[in-house]
Amino acid sequence: MRAILVHGMGRTPASMLVLALRLHNRGLHPALFAYSATFESFPGCAERLRNFIDRKAGRAPFVLVGHSLGTVLLRSVYPSLRNAPVACFFIAPPTRACRAARALAAHRLYRLATGQMGQLLADAKFMDTLPVPGCPTRIYAGTGGPAGPGLPFGGEPNDAILCVEETAIPGIPVTTVRKVHTFIMNAAVIADDIARAAAAG
Repeated sequence: MRAILVHGMGRTPASMLVLALRLHNRGLHPALFAYSATFESFPGCAERLRNFIDRKAGRAPFVLVGHSLGTVLLRSVYPSLRNAPVACFFIAPPTRACRAARALAAHRLYRLATGQMGQLLADAKFMDTLPVPGCPTRIYAGTGGPAGPGLPFGGEPNDAILCVEETAIPGIPVTTVRKVHTFIMNAAVIADDIARAAAAG
């Protein structure tokens, strides 16, 4: 079974290599998609991703695995895929216009670094209309961020970028992992769970 992996904003496919190796060792065949939020438009990147998935998956069963912005891209292309995946796995997914993106959206450096995609993460209308996959889906949310009085998330469990609530989609189970946003995909428990669920599907 093929596993299509899509990294997060400001990262490269290298950020998914630990997860890819673990999935490979558990019997899945990873394919890593590369993109740049800085230099690509969202529609253009989504079209490339759709073509990439259709080409890499072929007629074989496959799963989709995304981290952060990668999950937004995957949700956007899901309805137009030639074949439906066996399952989707969303790691630290922003599922609404999150606090971090809304706070940074007006800052020039953020706009330059993240382009159109960074602005869309702060757009409630866009985020609220993203398709929800029709296949079995799992969400992994980090809880390794600081929490307490006077901190950005107060007492809410968070991964230092998103609070757990900002990763939720009604009806989809959420597994919490004590990791921060940037490195949550390296948690062995996530690779184990993906491999187990893919095999069962």
